Amino acid sequence: MIKAVFPGSFDPIHNGHIDIAKRASRLVDELVIAVYDKPLKNFLFSPEERIDMVKKVFLNDNKITVTGYSGITVHFCQQIGAQVMIRGLRVFSDFEYEFRMALANHRIEPEVEVMALITSEEHTFLSSSTVREISSLGGNVSTMVPEHVKIALDAKFNTPGNDQRVIPSHSIRD
Repeated sequence: MIKAVFPGSFDPIHNGHIDIAKRASRLVDELVIAVYDKPLKNFLFSPEERIDMVKKVFLNDNKITVTGYSGITVHFCQQIGAQVMIRGLRVFSDFEYEFRMALANHRIEPEVEVMALITSEEHTFLSSSTVREISSLGGNVSTMVPEHVKIALDAKFNTPGNDQRVIPSHSIRD
């Protein structure tokens, strides 16, 4: 039985993540979507909110479970008996980063393999930061995220008195 982990911050989950998870679940016996709680970046959503959003997407998929975790990802994989870590590749620059991370992870836990899936063409532009920025500027993200995620984004950015600010590393405003 092959158990895999698809880790990420999922802040928020978007259609590209969902596509990778569904495709990965066809290749393994069990897929654990692992929502990281403390990456070195600011979150829009709390760990509990992110886990809840991801769970709602896969509520009826008995091959996929969702959990939170912290620490080194390959250690988490080892702790739950996962042999494989799933990663998604959108653009060429992702490959270099993921290649270096895979080598480092293999050094730490040689028993955990990394499987990279190429994103579907229609999702190559999608990232959580892109979704957050578009939503923060009042743009429509309904084709990028599930409805419950759009509602959560709207609540974060459009509630009076809620002063959420997104400071992107790259701007789509220009």
